[in-house]
Amino acid sequence: MLLDLILLAPFAAALVGGLLYLYDPQARREKIYSIIALTPVLLGAVLSLVIGWSFIFGETTHIESTLFEWLHVGDLRIALTLSVDRLSMVMLFFVTFVGALIHIYSAGYMSGDSGYGKFFAYLNLFMASMLLLILADNPVIMFIGWELVGLCSYLLIGFYYREEAAIPAANKAFIVNRIGDFVFIMGVALLFVTVGVNGFGFTAIEASITKIDTAMLSLIGLLLFVGAMGKSAQIPLYVWLPDAMAGPTPVSALIHAATMVTAGVYMVARFDFLYSRIPGVGEFIAVIGIASALLAAVIASYQSDIKKILAYSTVSQLGYMFAAVGVGAYSAGLFHVFTHAFFKALLFLGAGAIIIALSHEQNIFRMGGLRKDSRLLYYTMLIATFSIAGIPPFAGFFSKDAILVSLLSTGHYTLWSLATFGVFLTSYYMFRLFFAVFHARSYGFRVLKPLPLTMTVPLVVLAVGTATLGLLGVGGTFGNFLGLADIHAEADHTIEYLLAIFNLFVVAAGAGLAYRLFAQEAEPPNEESRVRRLLVHKFYIDEIYGYVFVKPLYFIASFTGNLIDHKVLGRMILLGVEGYRRAGEGFGKLQNGRVRFYTLYMLVGISYISYYLLSILGGI
Repeated sequence: MLLDLILLAPFAAALVGGLLYLYDPQARREKIYSIIALTPVLLGAVLSLVIGWSFIFGETTHIESTLFEWLHVGDLRIALTLSVDRLSMVMLFFVTFVGALIHIYSAGYMSGDSGYGKFFAYLNLFMASMLLLILADNPVIMFIGWELVGLCSYLLIGFYYREEAAIPAANKAFIVNRIGDFVFIMGVALLFVTVGVNGFGFTAIEASITKIDTAMLSLIGLLLFVGAMGKSAQIPLYVWLPDAMAGPTPVSALIHAATMVTAGVYMVARFDFLYSRIPGVGEFIAVIGIASALLAAVIASYQSDIKKILAYSTVSQLGYMFAAVGVGAYSAGLFHVFTHAFFKALLFLGAGAIIIALSHEQNIFRMGGLRKDSRLLYYTMLIATFSIAGIPPFAGFFSKDAILVSLLSTGHYTLWSLATFGVFLTSYYMFRLFFAVFHARSYGFRVLKPLPLTMTVPLVVLAVGTATLGLLGVGGTFGNFLGLADIHAEADHTIEYLLAIFNLFVVAAGAGLAYRLFAQEAEPPNEESRVRRLLVHKFYIDEIYGYVFVKPLYFIASFTGNLIDHKVLGRMILLGVEGYRRAGEGFGKLQNGRVRFYTLYMLVGISYISYYLLSILGGI
């Protein structure tokens, strides 16, 4: 019953809020829309805490609820069953809790917007879709949630559809995700055909997977991961996520922290029983993860838009998560998903507050000196920056350190070295952002707009979580609670401590370099040299994709539309129409309304009938 309420309440709110908005889009009903939207997500957060309490302090290990039978064909039965174990419990907690805070923040951020009701209808649908994804008992129902979060991202990224960048960004996100989703559904279909279990639940799949050939398992695992590449923005399907910043900032926070992009990591962890049997595919996942982490970190180091810096940082942090699950350290990867939800939500909501306060300025080099103007924003952003950089005792330190330890303990020394360099870059670009915004010389005279409590209270709550929740990883508490099939070797505690100290020196080096360059006089990166121009323009990867993929598709579409469709098929249709027209004209001449012509027709007809009858009777 609790699971049903958690899932169905935001779906119902999306339906009610959407219908109310459609009934009268011009009406100002912000309080009503807020009540409709906030009630189900707050209820979901409370109920998640209740379920979590039963898991932590009770004897509950699994909860299941069947809503209805979704598919029944012959002997095949697939029910819409909701299921919670320890893995989905962790996801459920931070999705509902962080999602509720983002909803509260949105009430202040979107105040006065003409599309207020529509925005919250979409936001509720987004939450409900993610909950369906993580609560699904089988891959088929999971895929429904998987597709729905893609649809919601399209709707929300393109929310400001009158702005030039919004619709192309929404289309880009939708199309790139369709590529990954097409391959993902191929993996699900192949798994379905191979396993062939009635109900197709995760438990049944795990019980039957020992019968499948390793080569087939590797193919299935690879296809599923390509879907995760699209949803979680990894090389080469990461290009949609930075452009997704065209949507409202709370949407960015929800996508990056509590929904969509974490779905790929969750899916791999959900199939831990599969990936633990195909270590070769796991290593491929880890390589893709580290490559994505480094590429995104390098690009972030040369960006000027505060939201795009944070977007590339998300791609980078997701790369660390995939590196962990790729080498079998599922608990470490999920712990970073958990801590990332808090500090990344805090970063985006803090960035949104800065943007609102500065009348929608997003260039970090046109900010400066905000430390004197807003202590709240200064300290909350400082806590988030400490966390993502990996400074103790903040949450990001513990989760990122666990990933680095797992890479080292499994003998992936090259990946560990690259990941450590990524730690340096993360510290550099995040403190670069922080110093440019809060410490550098102020850019001209400005008056900061006051922020409502609905925006400041979520910042404080997330800051507290970011500062304290990392302690859940001490002594392996988080990993023991999850109970996943971790296959990485345990590192000696002495090595762990030495590695943590070494990482702190790496973080200090990145922060020190950022302080030297940006704490006093922050200047945007110049493009005088070819290398810097290349970095500022993100290695021209979007342009390359445009020339290699987009332009040929436009050419094919134009060729098909102008030549084949218009000149071939169109002319064939027009010829048919012309033939019918002329035939109509011919028959029209017969129907001219003159009695003598009709008499002639009757005479001819009667003569023919008479001739026919006489020929039959033998008279002729």
